[in-house]
Amino acid sequence: MIYYLGSLGVVLLALIFALVCFLLLIKKKESDDDEITKEMPEIAKIIREGAFTFMKKEYLAIIITVLLFAVFATLFIEKSSGLTFIAGALASSVVCVFGMVTGTYGNVRTTYAAYKTNNIGKTVQVALLGGTAIGVPVQAVTLLGLILIPLLTGGLRLDAVSTGLLSHSIVNPTIMRISTYSLGCSLVAMFNRVAGGNFTKAADISADLVGKVRFDMPEDDSRMPNTIADFIGDLVNDIAGNCSDLGESFTATIASSLMIATLIAKGNNPAMFKATIIYPIVFAAGGLLSCLLGLSFVLLHKASKKPERELNIATYVSAILAVLIGGVCSWFMFRGVELYDSFKLGWASPWIPSIFGIISGVAVGKITEYYTSTEYKPVKGLVRSALDGAPFLVTLGESLAARSALAPVAIIGISIYVSYELCGVYGVAIASIGMLSFVATTVSIDAFGPISDNAGGIAESVFGENPLYKFVRSITDLLDAVGNTTAAMGKGAAICSAAFATSSLIQSYVSSYSDNPLNPLLNAASIKVIFGLLVGAVLVQFFEGLLGRNTIISAIALAAEGLKQLARPGVIEGDERPDYEAVISLASKNALRRMVIPSIIAIVVPIVTGLLFGVEFLGGILLGATVFAVPRAIFMGNSGGAWDNAKKFVEEGKLKLTIDDIEYATGVKPKDKAEFDASCKVLLEEVHKTTVIGDTIGDTNKDVIGVALDIFIKTMSTVANNIVPIIMQVHLL
Repeated sequence: MIYYLGSLGVVLLALIFALVCFLLLIKKKESDDDEITKEMPEIAKIIREGAFTFMKKEYLAIIITVLLFAVFATLFIEKSSGLTFIAGALASSVVCVFGMVTGTYGNVRTTYAAYKTNNIGKTVQVALLGGTAIGVPVQAVTLLGLILIPLLTGGLRLDAVSTGLLSHSIVNPTIMRISTYSLGCSLVAMFNRVAGGNFTKAADISADLVGKVRFDMPEDDSRMPNTIADFIGDLVNDIAGNCSDLGESFTATIASSLMIATLIAKGNNPAMFKATIIYPIVFAAGGLLSCLLGLSFVLLHKASKKPERELNIATYVSAILAVLIGGVCSWFMFRGVELYDSFKLGWASPWIPSIFGIISGVAVGKITEYYTSTEYKPVKGLVRSALDGAPFLVTLGESLAARSALAPVAIIGISIYVSYELCGVYGVAIASIGMLSFVATTVSIDAFGPISDNAGGIAESVFGENPLYKFVRSITDLLDAVGNTTAAMGKGAAICSAAFATSSLIQSYVSSYSDNPLNPLLNAASIKVIFGLLVGAVLVQFFEGLLGRNTIISAIALAAEGLKQLARPGVIEGDERPDYEAVISLASKNALRRMVIPSIIAIVVPIVTGLLFGVEFLGGILLGATVFAVPRAIFMGNSGGAWDNAKKFVEEGKLKLTIDDIEYATGVKPKDKAEFDASCKVLLEEVHKTTVIGDTIGDTNKDVIGVALDIFIKTMSTVANNIVPIIMQVHLL
């Protein structure tokens, strides 16, 4: 009880901290109500109202799906699990909606800070203040549910038994409540990622193809109505979607560790059982406390002119403190307790795997940064390939992304293996919690990106090409470029966490029907398992194909609507605003109509295949999907991030051409400086259009497919853990 109440105290402190950050953000000015800045609140209001319009429509579909599955859970899994499923969906929804609202206030205040202060450091702090108000509730609210469910229902017990209202499958209700809570988070995350990805990338792709390529408009030109829809999509996908994604990963890792702790428990060792079920909660609460300290340090000290330095400080402080707190918790809880045989290093057995998890998360983030940042060789080489045309840019980008998957997968694999050797299946689960122990900081830094991106869009819409205010866009562009990298790192963290979480979920699933839960084995030579492996892998590819097709179909429809709006008198001249609502409404309609089938595949497939072929076949599906999806998601995220930043590299004027470049590209050597300058201008325009093509391909890769794959495999594994008591007894073949 003391540990539960202490963790609850940390959660309440975090919620107060997030509220204070939000109120401080709201107090900051968004305009001077003069002729120069009066448009800022107007554009922010359009973005805010459009985001709310989309979210209202999306949540109608989510509510219906949640209620249907809650009824299923109550009838066939465990009679109280429908309520905990709804609680998980509600927790995920709350952090998504709050994050999106905060983003719509943070964007315009970041623009104003850049305009008023002309100071990079102060602008960074405003954007990070918004990001902090978004990121901290993700860890706090989801952890709140994981604390309250055991606290209000008598804790996790080994001897508890129950059934669904219509089911005869006996389950442990305390475990099913945690598992269905996690599944509720997963369902909302899946809908947010699929629908949000379709919305934002259809808008972004259509805006680029019509605005940039056809009409040669600047980035984020408000005459192109699709750009406003893209601003909304950044909030819906990159903030709301990411909040639910990483929040769901965080919940799933703790849920799997609690399920494993129960499965490996020995009835004659109650002290050890209590330690194993309390440690994940306390460690997660300690990680949350480390995030509050790390973010506070960055927000309160004098900011530098290097945004990436501030964000790195927040990450490293949070990670180091999480390591120290995890060690202290492990010492207090496992010292002097009769340990299981799988705990090879005594009281430190859970702590060391958590360190491997934390190091893996940071390492994968840095590898992602290397392959996607404009500061390093891979993206610079990608930009140079654009001189040879789009085929070379695309091929080299795919090659870069394919190579980039090797090191992260090796790091994940080694960490999982070492964690298992040191602490058994429980160690793998704790390693995954370690990686996400400072998820509040990860999401805060990731949310910095879309806030900065929106801020740059508002600056473009208000100031246009006015040379007097180019300093505003230069600041927001710098923040946006850093934000692109942090977003790529956030996607890398989501994929890495999915690999850890799914590994522990699969182990939990196999342990549920294995004769030896301490050493769960899936017979890979079994025909059923081999069949399942193939089905799982191809299922991921089928899911990927659905998302890609749906996004492009929506983008084509939005491009047609954008052309229609630009054809209206006065719009292209800037004398009249286009009909933003028409584009937003069309983007919402397409995204919501095309999200249902991809979203429910992850829920329906485990249920149907499990009832048909049983536990081994479903285990093969989970394993095949995970093995295929993890490197594929890394490939998608890094290819998209690299192409996006290659475009940014050109737009920021960082590509410096030489006489040899001109001669190589055109076959003619410039005779004088005037001819050289004219040739440079023409060639840079062509290179820019080439990088826009790469970015268009990458948009679907990184913001639709890559970010959905990790939720897809986690959702399937979570569903499998919920239905395993049923399919152990009932399967047709």
